[in-house]
Amino acid sequence: MLNIWGVMLFIRMTWIVGQAGIALACVIVCMASVVTTITGLSTSAIATNGFVRGGGAYYLISRSLGPEFGGSIGLIFAFANAVAVAMYVVGFAETVVELLKGADVLMTDEINDIRIIGTITVIVLLGISVAGMEWEAKAQIVLLVVLVTAIVNYFIGSFIPVQSKESAGFFRYDAQIMWENIGPDFRGETFFSVFAIFFPAATGILAGANISGDLADPQMAIPKGTLLAILITGIVYLGVVVSTGSCIVRDASGNLNDTVSSQFMANCTNASCKFGFDFSSCRISGNSCRYGLQNDFQVMSLVSGFSPIISAGIFSATLSSALASLVSAPKVFQALCKDNIYPYIGIFAKGYGKNNEPLRGYILTFGIALAFILIAELNTIAPIISNFFLASYALINFSVFHASLANSPGWRPSFKYYNMWVSLAGAILCCVVMFVINWAAALLTNVIVMALYIYVSHKKPDVNWGSSTQALTYQQALSHTLHLSAVEDHVKNFRPQCLVMTGYPNSRPALLDLVHSFTKNVGLMICGHVRMGYRKPNFKDLAADQSRYQRWLMRNETKAFYTPVFAEDLRQGSQYLLQAAGLGRLRPNTLVLGFKNDWRDGDMMNVETYINMIHDAFDFQYGAVILRLKEGLDVSHIQGQDELLSSQDKSSGAKDIIVSIDTSKDSDCDSSKPSSKTTSLQNSPAVHKDGDEDGKATTQPLLKKDKKSPTVPLNVSDQRLLEASQQFQHKQGKGTVDVWWLFDDGGLTLLIPYLLTNKKRWKECKIRVFIGGKINRIDHDRRA
Repeated sequence: MLNIWGVMLFIRMTWIVGQAGIALACVIVCMASVVTTITGLSTSAIATNGFVRGGGAYYLISRSLGPEFGGSIGLIFAFANAVAVAMYVVGFAETVVELLKGADVLMTDEINDIRIIGTITVIVLLGISVAGMEWEAKAQIVLLVVLVTAIVNYFIGSFIPVQSKESAGFFRYDAQIMWENIGPDFRGETFFSVFAIFFPAATGILAGANISGDLADPQMAIPKGTLLAILITGIVYLGVVVSTGSCIVRDASGNLNDTVSSQFMANCTNASCKFGFDFSSCRISGNSCRYGLQNDFQVMSLVSGFSPIISAGIFSATLSSALASLVSAPKVFQALCKDNIYPYIGIFAKGYGKNNEPLRGYILTFGIALAFILIAELNTIAPIISNFFLASYALINFSVFHASLANSPGWRPSFKYYNMWVSLAGAILCCVVMFVINWAAALLTNVIVMALYIYVSHKKPDVNWGSSTQALTYQQALSHTLHLSAVEDHVKNFRPQCLVMTGYPNSRPALLDLVHSFTKNVGLMICGHVRMGYRKPNFKDLAADQSRYQRWLMRNETKAFYTPVFAEDLRQGSQYLLQAAGLGRLRPNTLVLGFKNDWRDGDMMNVETYINMIHDAFDFQYGAVILRLKEGLDVSHIQGQDELLSSQDKSSGAKDIIVSIDTSKDSDCDSSKPSSKTTSLQNSPAVHKDGDEDGKATTQPLLKKDKKSPTVPLNVSDQRLLEASQQFQHKQGKGTVDVWWLFDDGGLTLLIPYLLTNKKRWKECKIRVFIGGKINRIDHDRRA
């Protein structure tokens, strides 16, 4: 309540009534209350859906919508709170300057006095904040008591008419005054410009959420405190609107001689004429009256029973709100910095003391607030932060709608008085109000949010908060997959969906790179891995490998899935994959194998297994693709091949590269025949590169000296194997892709070269088709 009963209650509410009239002022209060009530309901729903840590609006949005929206809104929300400190301090300084002006003891002039007093005030508030939350909480309690006393003092004074105050425009409750003030009288303002000035008064609803980390039970405190504060403050604001509009006229001169005699009473039409005063001269161009709703920002002090209490209430409202914002901004910013979403701001994540106070954030907030205090114009500062707060509210409301739409089992707030469509309406209303208040500022705010969103999306922070974005992505993927399953296949929509027998994905880079060249953004690619062995399968290790190598594929920007299976032999495992890999229409239709180079002198059982795998693929209605490189495909016996390949790819000249070869054997055989040690990314040695002055290689690549493995030079065949394994990572240059069309195989033989030549690396290659036999052989085969 302290943050909502801010600077606007005492020194701008009466001016808003004078400008907009009682009716539209009530509409302004109700509009703001509708926005804040819907946002309060949404905040309550999010806050009761799980454990709430420090970070306020940033924490609520980021854990609901993910780091992209959370990171963008967190930055501008922290900035808005820092600017709000300046707004409240300037309001406090205005009141002090009015008192100094009344006593004729101004230091310089009004503007500079506001700057001087504002600077001193924000320094004192900084000291209280740095002292810790205990001091801040104690100060807030004292300020709340003073504030409530001041409000009661005003309402009591409004029922006590004093003759000496009539010349300043305050009479008593009267129907004629109320009727005169019921309509608007905008002077240099519009409805929405007045609303923009008032709306920051309603932005204190997240004060409790912003210090959520310091609350004993935020899940209980945030809903009750937020909604109760909105209700009480809304009633008080409406009461002040009706009260001031019913007993104070818009213009008054303060001159006791501006009376009207009985003989001219008939020509006097103002409400003040009923009480013997004629203030019509105030409306004449060139005349400016100092009193009345339109002219006197301190008119509530005039009405009150004891004006010093109102001054104390203004001090209380402004200082408490400034103090709350000064505490909120650093804590929100600290939470943002801890998540390491943006670079170069990590120094502000450090906390001090038992309460982890963000002292560096306090200094930064102090600097921002001081810069805006120097503007010294309350009506200029207020609209600046309105759009930032509205953007935050819009995303909080959208978070609830999004989470409800995703229908995630993890979305189960204990607060039940919310509705996803009401939250969506609240988000749209916030956006509409933003553009109506100031379309240029709203556009700038949205551009900033989107720019930050794009940056965070591009950076892809390594966080997993179980956001509703993930839940909705899953729901959409499931829905689309089911929908796709109901659609019959058509030749026009055929695309190669490959089951690639790579073993570990990093074991056969050439096979992986070539298939990825024609499946990227076109079709499905599954890296199949059959793990064999006589010992009991360790499914925990299998799951860990699945997760690790899937991350490896993502890190290497390879759009594929890694699917390992346990089986007694290679053929059985391949049959498992041929039958069960994929989901619905997202199933492989093409088996991709490496050529078995040792088919002449290898074990005949292995050769038979290899041939039977191809036959199985045809039996399951799969196409078959076999890749042959004379150097071979499997690089799994060379430890550190990942780093080696990347280093060779980046270096222009030949370098000395130190790798290691694992000569040990593992009892857990698999389709790629690697050792579990050799394929471990964590155990891969660092790669060292040395070069001559002339950039030419002069030495044979050597093995890194390691206690666990013997020092062995990298032989020529392994060197050639490594070079061949990365040939599909480079641009192919001008050449031809030869296709030997021996019979009609359905078009796969022609489709794959076509897809390859569509890619940037292969675009300079031409397709050359050789047809065996007679020209009309294909037509003959089709008829047969």
